[in-house]
This record gives sequence, C-alpha cells and structure tokens, in this order.
Amino acid sequence: MKKILNILLICSLLTVTSTQVLAKSKKEKNEDSEKIEIVKPEKEKVNKKLEWKKFKSNEKAKKDSSKEAKGMYETKFPTITSQIEYADMNGEVTLSDCIKLAITHHPTIMSAISNAEIYKTRIGQAWSNYFPTLSAGVNYSRNDMLMTMSGNYARMMQQKYNMFYVPTLSANLLLFDFGKTKANADMAKRNWEASRYDAESSIETVIYNVKVAYYNMVFAKIQQEVYEETVKDFELQWKQAKAYYEIGKKAKIDVTTAEYNLGNAKVNLIKAKNTQEVAAVQLANAVGIPELEGVILKDKLNNKKYEVNFPDLIKTAEESRPALLAAKKAMDAAEMNVRAAKRAFTPDLSGFAGYDHGGRQIDNDYGYQFGVQLNYTAMNLMLLKKQVDEAKATYNKAVADYEQQKQNVYLEVKSAYINLLNSHDSLDVAKLALQQAKERQYLAFRRYQVGLGDAIEFKDSENTYLNAQLDYYNNLLNYNINAAELERVIGAPIKESDIDL
Repeated sequence: MKKILNILLICSLLTVTSTQVLAKSKKEKNEDSEKIEIVKPEKEKVNKKLEWKKFKSNEKAKKDSSKEAKGMYETKFPTITSQIEYADMNGEVTLSDCIKLAITHHPTIMSAISNAEIYKTRIGQAWSNYFPTLSAGVNYSRNDMLMTMSGNYARMMQQKYNMFYVPTLSANLLLFDFGKTKANADMAKRNWEASRYDAESSIETVIYNVKVAYYNMVFAKIQQEVYEETVKDFELQWKQAKAYYEIGKKAKIDVTTAEYNLGNAKVNLIKAKNTQEVAAVQLANAVGIPELEGVILKDKLNNKKYEVNFPDLIKTAEESRPALLAAKKAMDAAEMNVRAAKRAFTPDLSGFAGYDHGGRQIDNDYGYQFGVQLNYTAMNLMLLKKQVDEAKATYNKAVADYEQQKQNVYLEVKSAYINLLNSHDSLDVAKLALQQAKERQYLAFRRYQVGLGDAIEFKDSENTYLNAQLDYYNNLLNYNINAAELERVIGAPIKESDIDL
C-alpha cells in the first residue's frame, strides 16, 4: 500500500512540474511574440531650394510687418524713434530699448499687422466688381451629318461632316450697380481701419508687458541686493556674538541664534537669485528675443511723480484708446452693411463684348457682338429681406458693443487712476516706515556691539528693516506698473513731473 501511495505522489509531482514548465514556455513565447520593435522613421527629403524660398518670403513679410509696426509706434510716440538693433547694445538695455525691440520683433505684433493687411486686401476685392471680366478660349468641333437619303445619293455628297475652328475672346464690364459695390468697399474699409486699431491695441499690450517684465526684473535685482546686505549684517552679528562668547560676555545661545539667522538669510538670497533669473527669462519673452535673457538693465524704477487728472485722462482715452476706436469703426462697418443689404434689391447695369474668328478654316470668317444689359441676378425677395433684417440686427449689436466698450474704458481708466493714487499714497507711508526701520536697525546693531542688546532684539530690528526695504520697493514697483497700466488704458503716455517720491 505504501508503494502505491509513493508512486501516486511521484506522478502528481511530475504533473505539476510539467504544467509549470509548459506555462513558463508559453509565457516566454507570448513575450517574444509581443516584443515591440522600434522602427526608425524614414528620413524626409528636404527641398533646399523650396525651403530657401520660404525663408526669404518669411523674412520679407517680417520686414514689411516691422516697418508697419514702427510707423504705428512712432505715430503714437513721435518723440521716440524705433530704429534700433540688438547687436548694437553691447549687452546693456534701457526700458526704451526693450520697447523698441519688442515693436519690431514680437510675434504678436507681426500677427496683428498681417491680420490688418488681410482686411486691406478686401477693399480692393470689393472694388474689383468694376474691373472687366475677360474670357478666352479655342473651340474645335466635328459635326457628323445624319443621312436620310438613299445610299447612291449620299455617295454623291463630297462631305457628310463639318469641322469648325473657333477662337473666342469676350469681356464683361459692370457699369453701374446703384451703389452696391461702393457700400461693400466702404464696409471693407471700415473693417480694415478697425483691424488697424486692433493692431495698435496689440502694440500697446506688448509695451505694457515689456514694462511690467522690465520693472519686475529691476525689483528682483533690488531684492537680491537687499538680501545680500542682510547676509552681511547677519555675518557681522555672528562674528560679534562669537567674539563675545569666547571672552565669556555672551552665552552660547547667541552664537547659535546668529548662525540660524545667517542660514535663513542665505536661503532667502538664493531664492532672490532664482527670482531674478526667472524675471530675466520673462523679460526676454515679453520682448520676443530669447537672447535678451542675459542683458544688464541700465534703468531703475522711476521715482518721479506722475501728473494726472481724471477728466483729461477720460478725454485722452476717448480720442486715443485703440479698442474704443476699433469698436467705433466696427459700428460704422455694420451701418455700411445695412446700406449694402438694402441696395441688393437694385439691378446691375453692365456691358458685354465678344469676338469670334474661325470657321471651317481658322481664318475663314469672324464675328463680334457688344451691348449693354440691365438685369437682376438670381433675385430672391424673401432672402434679400431677411439679409436686410440680419444687417440691421448686426448694426444694433455693434452699437451696443460700442456703448459697452465706452463703459469699459471709463471703468478701466477710473480703476487705473485710483490704483495709481493709492500706490502713490502707500509709497509715502512705506518711505517713512523705511526711515524708521533703518534708524531702529542701526540703534539695535550699535547696542549689540557695545554689549547692551541681545540677539533677539537685533534679529527683530534686522527683519523689520529688511521687510521695510522690500515693502518700499514693492510699492515703488506697483507705482510704476500702475502708471504703465494707466498708459495702456488711455492709449497714450502720461507725463512725469520733477517731484521726487
């Protein structure tokens, strides 16, 4: 009995082992079958001649767009020329330099200028209705005659088919369409003018972004300098605490506290350096030139007071804000569209002429025709009536959009004006706080030097002075940014005074 049980146990073990081996072999087979092979992409043949033509065409378009953008910029800022090249700067740029570079290099401006050119071509497309339409062609035909007579008589015919050669030239010219073409051309012109103002809006937005990026980078540089001074102060305090501890005048906790404060200051300095590097990248992106990342800024934050008056700002915005002027032109274009839709009920007066030369031989004969015609083309009164209704509804919408834009301009100018005044008032308070914090920091440092103060008092005064400096420069940054925002919303520069902040 034991032998039988042993034999059965051995058989079961062999069965399990064989099953595992088969499963493993199937798994390996499946893995081999599912193995992914990386196929190398085929190398595309590059047509160097075609690529060169594309490059030259793009360069020409960019040059034309840059020229147009410079013209718009110098019209709004006549005292500033935009003729500048990055290669002539030697790594140092002013805010004005960055603005000039952005005008001629930023893709957003190039796109807006090209969009305006698209609308400009539609003016000529509208007037093209008055240009003649020419047609030319050559016709050859062979006409086989149907013979219904008897075969003998048919055989007497010299030719039972005719061949014709007919070159043809014809022209059609619209003489008068009762103002339909003129209305469409006027509408296209208003749309083009609106697109020009949209391009000016793009220019002013780019200028605003450049100013914000430039000011932020200046602030980042100032912030780094503030943290560097803080590190120096804490290093000096650490050395002072260590010296006092060695002679037994201060406890060990003063040295430990000084080391901790110094470490925090160094961490903040590292963060400030990173912030400046990010600000440099943002400035390069705002200008549209990646190489601008490593430049040195020559300008500082403006500390002159801006002379602003709200009624004058509103008046300037109504005369210069591109978004408002674009909405006005869009409203005018919608009005022209109503006129064009109404004139679709009128007929067209056109002239036509044609000349044929040919026959059985190409110079056998000739013929011509000319005349005038008054006609309606596929006139559907119901469709024309609904198109007029649509044009009227579009005009009413454009009027409402213009009124809404006027309200938005008023709100934006008012908000920017208030923000500028608030930042000015905050700057006065921050300046006074900075003076007090500086005096307190000096007194605390002198007290610690002579052994009267402690590490906590020095740390508090140093941090207060640090925060006061950052708060003052942050308020000065906001003042400059709010001034740039005010210039953007009124569509014109604002004047500086001789008063220092």
